[in-house]
Amino acid sequence: MERNWVASCDQDSVVYGCLYDSKSTFTEKNSNTLNIMSTSFKLKVPASSANIGPGFDVLGIGLNLYLEIEVKVDPSVDTSADKYNAKLSYDGEGAAGVPLQSEKNLVTQTAMYILRCNGIDKFPNGTQIYVNNPIPLGRGLGSSGAAIVGGIMLGNEIGGFKLSKERMLDYALLIERHPDNIAAAMLGGFVGSYLNELSAEETDAKSVPLEHILPDELTPVENHETRAPPFEIAQYVQYNWNKQIRCVTVIPKFEVKTDDARAVLPELYNKEDIVFNLQRLAVLTTALTLEKPNHKMIYESMRDKIHQPYRALLIPGLTRVLEEVTPTSDPGLCGICLSGAGPTILCLATENFEQIADSVIGIFKENGVECSWKLLDLAYEGATVE
Repeated sequence: MERNWVASCDQDSVVYGCLYDSKSTFTEKNSNTLNIMSTSFKLKVPASSANIGPGFDVLGIGLNLYLEIEVKVDPSVDTSADKYNAKLSYDGEGAAGVPLQSEKNLVTQTAMYILRCNGIDKFPNGTQIYVNNPIPLGRGLGSSGAAIVGGIMLGNEIGGFKLSKERMLDYALLIERHPDNIAAAMLGGFVGSYLNELSAEETDAKSVPLEHILPDELTPVENHETRAPPFEIAQYVQYNWNKQIRCVTVIPKFEVKTDDARAVLPELYNKEDIVFNLQRLAVLTTALTLEKPNHKMIYESMRDKIHQPYRALLIPGLTRVLEEVTPTSDPGLCGICLSGAGPTILCLATENFEQIADSVIGIFKENGVECSWKLLDLAYEGATVE
């Protein structure tokens, strides 16, 4: 598809006249509003782990821990008290601090972005949204990526736009800006990605201030972004995965902000460290697909010199975890790395999952950090609509 920046409405969407889908009785778009007689659906978006060692801003895996968004539109229920006509409820991680106003919640803010870009300025009256989120916040398991993907899919379903997952990722990328987590959450499985080199016009269209995409109450209405993003901002590939390999996630009980984790990284790297990561990245994407896992090869190919050594400043015990938990000390371990920006540790393993988790937890405990752990598998289907 030829990349093109659309000034208002997305070329892939249906944004005029009457819209029909399999779950709604009738939908009419008129004067930038939607009136839906009745509809209901459920979205499921997986957690994700980015980087996987050497694949900084490149690799990600979707994990079978799901953000769930249940939506019901019932015109007999008055939701006009909310700025954008959405009655929002939330259960799960961080519930006490999650805003329930549609103009402040990340899921509904994101949904409003794709709706605005396609000529719709509110949810239909009677929109009720229930979010259940078991993904820990600020721990490197893609909680914000899942919320953004969920919000884009929510807007796509409400608007009846029928956009492909790849096109929805263009919208998500204007919010998240890095494709590794959102690609894994949207597409599922083991995913590699890169950003395309865009034209000057496309780059300008992509470089929209975040406060225009997700406006708050102080953002002037004329600054609310209504232009659809460029096409094909990034490219994605889904790799195979040996299903014998499972994911032990050890989750420290503190948060690391992504901005802080990026701030500790250097502006420049030496050639030796870059080559170190490139060599391992080239091997890892095949090593994880082999019929018989080579634990030693996977362990070595998951080592990193680009981000983990610097982020150890923010995560007490990280250096010891990465050095001391090995396939020799903990049989069954394939590889170990920081999950995303951390502080969660991702251990890939074929057996002895609890022993491996206990080894990591023990080192963190010696550094004054309490942890929990989960045994997860890959979410191969990615984000889904039911």
